[in-house]
Amino acid sequence: MANFYEKHILPGLLTCACGSPAIMRQRALVVPQAQGKVLELGIGGGLNLAFYDPRKVESVTGVDPSPELRAKAMAAPHAPSLAVRVEAGAAEALPFADQSFDSVVCTFTLCSVSDPARALAEAKRVLKPGGQFLFCEHGLSPAPQVAKWQRRLDPVWSRLAGGCHLNRPVSQTLVAAGLRPSPVEKAYLHKAPKIAGWVEWGAAQPG
Repeated sequence: MANFYEKHILPGLLTCACGSPAIMRQRALVVPQAQGKVLELGIGGGLNLAFYDPRKVESVTGVDPSPELRAKAMAAPHAPSLAVRVEAGAAEALPFADQSFDSVVCTFTLCSVSDPARALAEAKRVLKPGGQFLFCEHGLSPAPQVAKWQRRLDPVWSRLAGGCHLNRPVSQTLVAAGLRPSPVEKAYLHKAPKIAGWVEWGAAQPG
């Protein structure tokens, strides 16, 4: 039953939830900043692809461990001139050489990877000197009461939402991994429940 849910129901639910108007507005703030050769961590259903600027982007390579989501990404709309490749892979063990990409894009992905520190170390490894890590992630709220409920609900939420966690800090995780985010924008998503609506976004450089 769990396998059926993960293969046939969860991919559609995730694509629908991650394609809400509020989240798509966040994607539009971050993704167009990408340039050169781009790696997208956790490409999922390909919801970012429509936001890449083909005048600045040479190619987009997306990785995701889910074959069902990769299939959706391959069919997702994007600029006809944009070269897109989708590969099987996990953010914690990227199948690419050091210093391969000008930009790494990570949106609503760190919440669900098994090891955020390892995923960020891999992102740093494949970034070229002077490259940028572009992110928009939901995570632990700074409000104590909201954070308390995030921690209480996280075990159930994670099981239902494909390993997504409510209570992972965003900026602190980036800094601990040796990335320098500047500036970092922070807000609650419009009309989203606060337990799942705290987002932080911006650009970071290895430091």
